[in-house]
Amino acid sequence: MFLVPLHEIYADANRNNYAIGQFNVSNLEFVQAVLETAAEIKSPVIIAASKSAIEYAGVENLVTMVKTGANSISVPVALHLDHGPSLELVVKCVEAGFPSVMIDGSHHPLEENIRITREVTDYAHKHNVTVEAELGRLGGIEDDVNVDTKDAFLTDPDEAQRFVEESGCDALAIAVGTSHGAYTFKEKAKLDFKRIATIKKRLRIPLVLHGASGVPKELIDKLTRYGGKIADAKGVPDEAYRKAVQCGINKINIDTDLRLAFAASIRQVMIEKPEVFDPRKILAPAREAVREVVKQKMKVFGSSGKAEPVRPAEGVTYDKCY
Repeated sequence: MFLVPLHEIYADANRNNYAIGQFNVSNLEFVQAVLETAAEIKSPVIIAASKSAIEYAGVENLVTMVKTGANSISVPVALHLDHGPSLELVVKCVEAGFPSVMIDGSHHPLEENIRITREVTDYAHKHNVTVEAELGRLGGIEDDVNVDTKDAFLTDPDEAQRFVEESGCDALAIAVGTSHGAYTFKEKAKLDFKRIATIKKRLRIPLVLHGASGVPKELIDKLTRYGGKIADAKGVPDEAYRKAVQCGINKINIDTDLRLAFAASIRQVMIEKPEVFDPRKILAPAREAVREVVKQKMKVFGSSGKAEPVRPAEGVTYDKCY
């Protein structure tokens, strides 16, 4: 199936109360793992690239890899710019073939964020490209995103309503307690589910959960067992994913978990099989490790088997999710 605009994939998820996984990629093995898994379990999927991933792999290379892979499977695939910092990068991605972009003006005051996002939506909508924006500030570090905890704040429902009405964005990333990178939580995950539900009831558009990797203990243990070093890290547990989706989240971003699985697998091969120097024999198990993470997330998010639109749900409400 050809790449499709993200708003076409969102429509069913928003009607029927499930979430689609966004999986960040920067090389061939990640792209293959995500697309092969989506085809296997019949899930719509979002492949995303950040500014740094585009600089690493090249925008044309990424688009060609994703398009080629998407054309060989029969599930809906969207290619998405993650945390786009400027209209210039948005234009570059749209011209290269991205059907979806995110403009992140969340570090600006509300009025400036609205202005920047409006400028992007005016351009993108002329090309049938979906626009995600962000309101509120998530803490943490990941690629080009670096927000100190003291500068993080949750999304205000009143501001969210004004923001969407004036900016024209198609989906909104909201800050509800997560943070970017592996160190999402110091203690048990605490997401503001009531805030999600309140914003959803106000806006009725797809909502996005950033900073949402699970950082599962088994991946941390495997990484450290084979010589990796990572401080105590906690992420979003499966039950929190399910509750967030029940409250109105339609897109969940996963990056750190994929990196952990990939790195742990490579370390395992290099230590257990020091005689191996064929990169294919090193990277193939890592690709499989990423596949397992993607599959598990898709099942928890509720997108498994949803590649074909289902009958619209009747009377979806978000009152009992918190």
